Amino acid sequence: MKKSEKEWAKELSENEFNILREKGTEPAFSGKYDKLYEEGVYVCKGCGEKLFEGEAKFDSGCGWPSFSQAADPNILDETLDTSRGTVRTEITCSKCDGHMGHVFEDGPTPTGRRFCVNSASIVFKAKK
Repeated sequence: MKKSEKEWAKELSENEFNILREKGTEPAFSGKYDKLYEEGVYVCKGCGEKLFEGEAKFDSGCGWPSFSQAADPNILDETLDTSRGTVRTEITCSKCDGHMGHVFEDGPTPTGRRFCVNSASIVFKAKK
């Protein structure tokens, strides 16, 4: 999915654009999905691709929605991120290249992974 940054800016709010296209982040505990635990799926705000199942969400206490695994192992691209004086693994949507957040190796079993995601980069779709 190729769009110009001008096109993205028209479709997204200022905050969503900052996070999805400029790799920003929202303050901890401020996102609307941090404490949401309902049945459903989380899709990419940029393109609508299904990224996470509600069953994979857990309370990590970090202040951002956390998931133990992606809905499909190929839906997120992982890239080394050395910005802000740290070494982390950035996760982006493989379809639209939108920045989601980061993945860490300190999650629960069975995956041991914690996908730490900005609420502004996803949309929750409740199970019907």
